[in-house]
Amino acid sequence: MPITMVQVPARFPVAEVMVDRRSGRTWTVEVGPFEIATTVVTVGQWNALLGTETEPSQCDFPKVEISWRQAVSFCNDMSLRHRLAPAYTITTIDPPPRTRSTWTPHNEPAPDDWCVAWDREATGYRLPTDAEWQVACRAGSTGPRYGDLDQIAWYENNSHGCVHPVGRKTPNAWGLFDTLGGVWEWCWDQYDAEVYGSYRVIRGGGWSDPHWGCRAGVRRKTSPEAAFDDVGFRLARTIAD
Repeated sequence: MPITMVQVPARFPVAEVMVDRRSGRTWTVEVGPFEIATTVVTVGQWNALLGTETEPSQCDFPKVEISWRQAVSFCNDMSLRHRLAPAYTITTIDPPPRTRSTWTPHNEPAPDDWCVAWDREATGYRLPTDAEWQVACRAGSTGPRYGDLDQIAWYENNSHGCVHPVGRKTPNAWGLFDTLGGVWEWCWDQYDAEVYGSYRVIRGGGWSDPHWGCRAGVRRKTSPEAAFDDVGFRLARTIAD
């Protein structure tokens, strides 16, 4: 199934202010033009790459129950299908030994046995960075949302407790659907490697989240091996010079 992508920002780099409300840290990232898909990856797109049949009524639903690792692998596989240089090199490594010999607190991430290197010059499919995602979501707006939440997003108050097909709500000014609500979206970045190890950033809020969880600036984290019924991903691409 085709993937529709748009270039954002349209012409020039933008300086995006990032905020981590947990630590109070603020930093600025220069985000240059890149391509990003207008919707998250759908069940139809996922199954088409794998060569499996899709029930027609399910084609336009977001592909969920996907870990960060699976999303990264899909990016590489899709790149090869389209004869593009894969963005990621994936190797398995021996994780560092634990510092404790008996038990580990449940909130301490397990050592990571995956090493993923990103070739930033490759034009194959990849996950957006944390800052790229935020720029794409805002689409030039400056507030917490780019429109009325009921018009732009599926969330706790209007989803009736379930996921919905993509592209049914009003897109943002750059033509991107469901960047808020619908499903959380995996980003490339680690959330805070010193504190949370390999945990990766997810953005956007999901169909079961309250209104305050569906804001452009909300950043959350989860294990790259975890998969949930309200987390999916959106493809991005680096633009060749």
